[in-house]
Amino acid sequence: MDRREFINAKRIVIKLGTNVLRNDEGYVSLPRVYTFIEEIATLVKSGKEVIVVTSGAVGLGKKRLDLENTQGTALKQACAAIGQGKLMSIYENGFDTYGLTAAQILLTEDDFSVRERYLSLRTTLNKLLELGAIPVINQNDTVSTLDVALRYVKEDMQVCFSDNDKLSALVASELDADLLIILSDIDGLYDDNPKTNPNAKLIKSVEEVNDKILALASGVSDGGRGGMETKLKAARLVTRFGGKVLIANGKQPFIIKRIFDGEDLGTMFLPSTENLSDKKRWIGYATNIIGKIIVNEGAKHALIQEEKSLLPIGVVGVKNTFKKGDVISILDENKQEFARGIVNYDSDSCKKVIGRHSDNIAEILGFKNYDAIITRDNITIL
Repeated sequence: MDRREFINAKRIVIKLGTNVLRNDEGYVSLPRVYTFIEEIATLVKSGKEVIVVTSGAVGLGKKRLDLENTQGTALKQACAAIGQGKLMSIYENGFDTYGLTAAQILLTEDDFSVRERYLSLRTTLNKLLELGAIPVINQNDTVSTLDVALRYVKEDMQVCFSDNDKLSALVASELDADLLIILSDIDGLYDDNPKTNPNAKLIKSVEEVNDKILALASGVSDGGRGGMETKLKAARLVTRFGGKVLIANGKQPFIIKRIFDGEDLGTMFLPSTENLSDKKRWIGYATNIIGKIIVNEGAKHALIQEEKSLLPIGVVGVKNTFKKGDVISILDENKQEFARGIVNYDSDSCKKVIGRHSDNIAEILGFKNYDAIITRDNITIL
């Protein structure tokens, strides 16, 4: 795919990271932000739909309070409350200069994990775009319960997003965006760490975000939550439904304009032919996961290679408590997650039928909802 074809997009999500928005002193770089706003306004006036996913609220609050760090959930949430208003006023005033309207949307994990809220959010975002507004989205750190949840369930909980790289991918997925642009403080994906290896080479194009590509990620960005690993995982999600992703350096002057002028910038991640459905995307990537089922090698093969349902005879273990209808993680016997699905029975019922034939379910439980623990239409292979 050539560059012109790659940037041909109607609906675009642009993610602006913390390190892109701030200057060397740690304050918001207003000239850079207003340049982004001008470039985005130009795209919108040319007929494109643009959604902005922005970081920066916690950092702005931290600077306003003259703090050295934001350790502790309560302090971080307080900084977000102070900084978010300042951040949004920049976008509102900036877009108003060009006769455009910015719409603030603050999201938590439940806005994606709860299916009804997920669908409601999509309806709202589509209506805003129809009205010509520019959604400006950030994680609602002030009320997010993610840190509290992790304190209780620790590593057993897998969250739908904990950084704005994943958030931008979820937004792009929910809206079937044509292109996700992730602007960071690095030129793109390299074949080695450019901070330690001066001979590292920029990779211009990636056809598939596989384990080999993921292994190239290293480190966490200074001042932000993500790093190259979170960006690559975001790229994997978006390309699986047929979207395109570009990771580029947001500190380069006029970066957005230059991208759409066709300059050879950043790393392009090409769309997959898989075209993962909306429901499969939601199951695989948009939910918080606590429940887990461990399956044997035969069941793993049936799920991946034959696209079969998960039957109780293939289950060897059940971990944590979950309800019927929850999205749970499916692990192999090495405890490696390879799929997720909507479960047909609660955890207690699943434990009782481990390794048993489907014909025995009614006898064991006294009822029978389905032959399968998880039906194939409700399974997403990761």
